[in-house]
Amino acid sequence: MTDIAVDTLVYLPADRPWLLFEAVGHQQPVSTDAGLINFALFTLATHYPDGFIRSGVVLGRVTTGGRLGPYSDTATDGRQTAVGFLYNATRVPTDLARKVSTAFVDCFAVVWESRLPTGHGLDTAAKADLPLVKFRA
Repeated sequence: MTDIAVDTLVYLPADRPWLLFEAVGHQQPVSTDAGLINFALFTLATHYPDGFIRSGVVLGRVTTGGRLGPYSDTATDGRQTAVGFLYNATRVPTDLARKVSTAFVDCFAVVWESRLPTGHGLDTAAKADLPLVKFRA
């Protein structure tokens, strides 16, 4: 039998108030890279209480497999090194093993720390890992 159920997708508009040039209305090119997200590494209450991982969350790359997860200075799987900031808000699928590609800002950007989303993960060690990103209070 054919399934004719209605499927609804919800998207968030591009909202990057933490990225200085976009926040003030200028289109300054930033450098982005791409990778696959490991959704199982993110925590529902901290990273996606509304179903989306917010733009501006600091990411780290897992050494085994190379997938992206939330940066944590105390991690021991490779995520203890920050690789960048999630560029676009990303919907978390119900199947956490699903492979979803995303872009992240890794250099040539100016980041407003006070405008990063809740649970962003930025700390002094992450700033040291991202020498080509400039930070403003």
